[in-house]
Order: sequence, then structure tokens, then C-alpha cells
Amino acid sequence: MRYDLVIFDNDGVLVDSEPISNRLLAEYLTELGHPTSYEDSIRDYMGSAMHRIHELIEERTGQRLPADFDDVFHARVFAAFERELKAVDGAADVLARLAEEGVPYCVASSGSHERIRVGHRTTGLDRWFDGGRIFSSQDVGRGKPAPDLFLYAAARMGVAPERCVVVEDSPLGVQAAVAAGMDVLGFTAMTPVGRLVGATRLFSDMGELAELVV
Repeated sequence: MRYDLVIFDNDGVLVDSEPISNRLLAEYLTELGHPTSYEDSIRDYMGSAMHRIHELIEERTGQRLPADFDDVFHARVFAAFERELKAVDGAADVLARLAEEGVPYCVASSGSHERIRVGHRTTGLDRWFDGGRIFSSQDVGRGKPAPDLFLYAAARMGVAPERCVVVEDSPLGVQAAVAAGMDVLGFTAMTPVGRLVGATRLFSDMGELAELVV
């Protein structure tokens, strides 16, 4: 099946940001009195929009995170991105192949527009994404695992959900894609296979992706 639209998650799929952001999130939550390991952060927050972090902390502790939590966290993440961030191996090649073959694609991320753009600029992936191909949980009322973001991206790109395929590496993202009625390819480079239940197909090397969608 040739899809009419390939929707990429961003963090962990296009840019290798999950190790950086989850390390910093664990450190910051611990600093604020909510002891969190790197493994805890990966398990509980990977693929989440920021509002879900606030909701889970309040639900578990009865305490709210500081009003400036998002700003402080993003400042730390962006500074680390400038020093450390790289594209996922093979991501640029896949994007080049899709462009060459004329296969429409976009990115739909739980991260903010600023986070997406900083990551793309730092890694050089910005050449593949104009503003019309970038969608964020900021654009919709609910982030993943709700289907809203993927449905919004498909609508803006003018493609029916059943003609879309999502490339995801988080359980929340897989759930969102399934709820949107889309096929989903689960990227297992960092995520255990057993956590991507519901994926249409799994793959572990970004070099495999072009043959799955073109």
C-alpha cells in the first residue's frame, strides 16, 4: 500500500532528543522534590505533551509544579540541544527519499513549535520542513494519546486518516495513531517492542522505513 501521507513523530524519530530531554526532566523533577530516575521519565513521560507531566505530578503528589516549570525546562533542553543534539541516523535519507518520490509527509509532535524548530535547525533537518509541514500539540486541545493531533495534521494536509501512516516510537503516540484510524509503524530503536502494542508493524532501523512507505 502506498500511503498518501507519512506523519512523523519528532522526538526519537527524527531527532535523537529523548535521551537528552528525559535526562533533564528527571533531574529537574528530582530537584523540585519529586524523585525521578531517567528510566522513570522514559516510562511515564516519553511522548507526552507538557500538560501531561503537570497532570501526573499533581495526581500522584497533590502538588502543582511551579508556574515557570515549562519555561525553565525548555531553556535547559534548548541549551543542551545546541551542545548535543543530532538527527536520528537515517532520518535525513528517508526525508530525501520521500521528497524525491513525491510522497507527502509532515511532522506531528507533542513538543512545542519552538522545540520542533530548534531541533530541526540544530540538526539540519529544517531544510525538509516548511511551516506547512509542522504540527504541534499546541495546535489542538489534547495531546497524545488522544487522536486530535494526528487528525488535525491529516486534515491540514488534505488526506483522509485511513490513507495516512504514522511513524512513532512511544506508546502514547501509537495509541493516538490507532485512535485516529491510521496505520502506525513503531520505531523500536529506543523503545522495547512490548511497549508498542497496537502498531501495524515494527522496525528498528530508520534505513528500513522508506521501503515500508514508498
